[in-house]
Amino acid sequence: MTLTGPAGIPAASTGPLFPVGLPFDVYLAGLGVSAGLLTAAWLVSLWRSDASVVDSFWGAAIAGLGWFYAASLDPAGSRAWIVLLLVTAWGVRLSAYITWRNWGEPEDFRYRQMRERHGRRFPAVSLVTVFLLQAVLAWIVSAPLFQAAASAGGPGVIGWVGAAVALAGLAWEAIADGQLRRFLARRREEDAVMDRGLWRYSRHPNYFGEFAFWWGVFLLVAASRGSLWSVVGPGLMTVLLLRVSGVPMLEEKLSRRPAYRRYAERTNAFFPWPPRGDNGG
Repeated sequence: MTLTGPAGIPAASTGPLFPVGLPFDVYLAGLGVSAGLLTAAWLVSLWRSDASVVDSFWGAAIAGLGWFYAASLDPAGSRAWIVLLLVTAWGVRLSAYITWRNWGEPEDFRYRQMRERHGRRFPAVSLVTVFLLQAVLAWIVSAPLFQAAASAGGPGVIGWVGAAVALAGLAWEAIADGQLRRFLARRREEDAVMDRGLWRYSRHPNYFGEFAFWWGVFLLVAASRGSLWSVVGPGLMTVLLLRVSGVPMLEEKLSRRPAYRRYAERTNAFFPWPPRGDNGG
C-alpha cells in the first residue's frame, strides 16, 4: 500500500528494504530548515560574541526537523508520533542542559582557538565551518525522523524494543550528566576524576546514552518498510561520537592529567563494563 502526503505526493515506501516513492523533496526542504535554524544560532553567537551557542541549538534543531517533517507529511499511525515525542524529549533536555551548563562560562576552548586563528574573518569562517556544517550534520542525523513521518502504522515488536532502547539511552545520558554536574560542583581538587556511578563503568557514559538513544530510534523506525536507508542517521551520530567531536576530542584534553590516565587504564572509554581489576568492592 502506498500512502500519499500533501498534493498526492507518495508518502510511504513500497520496497522491503529501500525507499520507493518517499517524498524526498520534503527531506531536502529539511536541509533548508536546518540551515535556517543554525543561521539564527550564528546571529545569536555574533550578538553574544560566543560561538558556543551552537551546542545549545544542536538538540533543538534536530527536534525541530522532526516537527517540520510531521507538519509537512501529516503521518498516519502511532510510530511517527512516538518517534517525535522521544526526539523532542531528547532535544529539549539536551539543549536545556547545555544552555544551563554553559551559562556565564567563557567561550569553549575550541572556538576560542578558532577565533584567535582567524581574527576578523572568524564570523564568516564560523558560519560555514561551525554553524552550517552542523546544520548539514543535523539534517543527516534526522533521516529516521523523516522516515517515521513518511510511513504509516504502529511500532510492532521490533519498534517497541527500539522505543525501550531509546528511553533507556535517554535516561542513561541524563543520569550521567546529572552525576557529573554534582561531582563538579563538589570537587575540591582540580585533578579529581569522576569515577562513580555510571562513570565507574565508562569514561563517557553520556555519549554511550546518546549512542543507544539513536540506535533505539532507528529500531523503532526500522519496523516500517523501506527504512534501511535511514541508518545514515545513527551511523553518522556514532562516527561523530567515536571518531570526531565526542570521545577523541575530550580524551585528547583530559589525558594530559595523571589522575585521568590512571582512570583510563581501568575503565572502558565508551561501552559500559566493570572496571579492570574490580573486585566488587
